[in-house]
Amino acid sequence: MVRRSLLILCLTLISVIAVSSPALAEKPIQLALFPPIQLVSEGESITGLRLSIYGKNAALTGIDIGFINHLTAPSVGLQWGAVGYCESNFTGIQDNFINVTKGTFLGLQGGAYNYVGSGTGLQYGFINYAKSWEGLQLGFINYAGTISGLQIGLINFIGTGGFMPVFPIVNWTF
Repeated sequence: MVRRSLLILCLTLISVIAVSSPALAEKPIQLALFPPIQLVSEGESITGLRLSIYGKNAALTGIDIGFINHLTAPSVGLQWGAVGYCESNFTGIQDNFINVTKGTFLGLQGGAYNYVGSGTGLQYGFINYAKSWEGLQLGFINYAGTISGLQIGLINFIGTGGFMPVFPIVNWTF
């Protein structure tokens, strides 16, 4: 009985959200196999939850869970899966096997391979790469074109500045 009541409550809330005028502008949920087989077209943004095998949308504000998560506009939230790819800016947590943010990143990025154009926060993984970084890079191989922060890893590269251009265990610029 309780389970049935919760189901009815959830369905009612989803129905109210789906027909409210703000929700019509912002799509609250995305289910996708791969583009174009998805509920919301790839040019639209999601505010809520996106579940996908390969999902592609403009922006996301919320939670993104899938095998390949592809965003083309500035996004905020949690991204979790095998590949996280943001062509623009990302704020939040990217926790994928491979993370790529072409624009500016702010938050925590964790995976086997992490890439940002410029970023602030924490990168942790096997290989961390940033054209410009402010914060901590923690991994086996760390690279930053420029950095204001600390690298801890087996091999640490800093393109411009730094304690040394290449140094094992720890490298920094403040």
